[in-house]
Amino acid sequence: MYRDLIQSDPSIMMGKPVIVGTRITVELILEKLAAGETVEQILEAHPRLTRKAIQAALSFAAEALRADVVYPLEETAGEVSSG
Repeated sequence: MYRDLIQSDPSIMMGKPVIVGTRITVELILEKLAAGETVEQILEAHPRLTRKAIQAALSFAAEALRADVVYPLEETAGEVSSG
C-alpha cells in the first residue's frame, strides 16, 4: 500500500524515508502521533500530507519492524535489573 507514497533517496533528507513529493519524513509523522497529535492536527500543520500518506507511513514502519532484528530498550533510572 505504501510503496507508491514513500520514497528513500540519498539526496532527500539524507535518505530517510519521506512522503513522495515532500521532505516530510516517516519519522516525523510517527513522532507527532506518539506525542499525542491527532491525524487532523498533522494534516493541518502539513497541508501537503493526506490521510493516505499518514497511513502509508504507518504501514511502512510496521513492515520495517517486522524484520528479525532485536531492538533492546534502555533501562530507566528507576528500574532494577533482575539477573
